Amino acid sequence: MAEKQTLGSLVSGVGEDISTLVRGEIELVKAELAESARSAGMGTGLLVGAAVLGFLGLIFVLLTLAWVLVALGLPTWAGFGIVALLLLVVTGILALLGRNRLQKVKGPELTQASIAKTKAVLQRSTPDVG
Repeated sequence: MAEKQTLGSLVSGVGEDISTLVRGEIELVKAELAESARSAGMGTGLLVGAAVLGFLGLIFVLLTLAWVLVALGLPTWAGFGIVALLLLVVTGILALLGRNRLQKVKGPELTQASIAKTKAVLQRSTPDVG
């Protein structure tokens, strides 16, 4: 015959189950946020690279303009201009890659779904008092 449990032991068991459930949810959040943080870090790194190259591109554009004004027609400025434009193209590519990477960063979707599912189960299993 099945052993009958006291109300106290049942309540204690529910407390332990809830504690285990909460610990599991916390671990799931940690795992998801770690992945999102890695992706955000990569996107941020790409944007920092774009900013550095953009600054260097601006320096070359300004140097090119200065040489053009000083030399007026000497071919030296053409080389500086090509280098500056090349740096600006690379800057644009890095900026787009960084922006796209940051747009892919998501919240803890699995955790949110798991919490919603747990809430629904608890609401179904709890008798209405009132």
